[in-house]
Amino acid sequence: MGKLWIAFSAGLLLLAPAALPQEYDGPRPPKPDIPYLLHAGDLVELEAGEARVEDRKRETANLLAGAASPVKTPLAEPIFIFESDKIPAQKLALYQLDVVKGQREIAFPKDAREQFRKGPHPKHLMVRKLAGKLFWLEANEVLDNGQYCLSPEGSQAVFCFEIF
Repeated sequence: MGKLWIAFSAGLLLLAPAALPQEYDGPRPPKPDIPYLLHAGDLVELEAGEARVEDRKRETANLLAGAASPVKTPLAEPIFIFESDKIPAQKLALYQLDVVKGQREIAFPKDAREQFRKGPHPKHLMVRKLAGKLFWLEANEVLDNGQYCLSPEGSQAVFCFEIF
């Protein structure tokens, strides 16, 4: 038992450095509070904008000009690098947008029960702190082709991209 325990302990010591968090040495965003798409070691700034609110009979729509974002990725599980200053990384939500009449939109039912059953829900987003105020955000589910945005909770600010 003693020799087995020593061998096991030695094996754990060899694995210990790999288990420690590695310091992030990748590219860093040039501007805070804007998510950047990580593409093969390069950062691509997401399309930043403000959603226009339109009050409808049964829903509230958030509208964005243009049918498509100029920022495109083929990655179905995109990764973003984000430096938080005023926007907490944990407050960012990822939504898919619909294209209606040449503009992007997301509509939330006014009725709470309808919102729960039929309303748009944020996609799963994993947030991991890299260092200081630097964060790694990753879609934690496979996303279909289409228009998407990251938006801070309670804000009309949007950061858009397209998966093709």
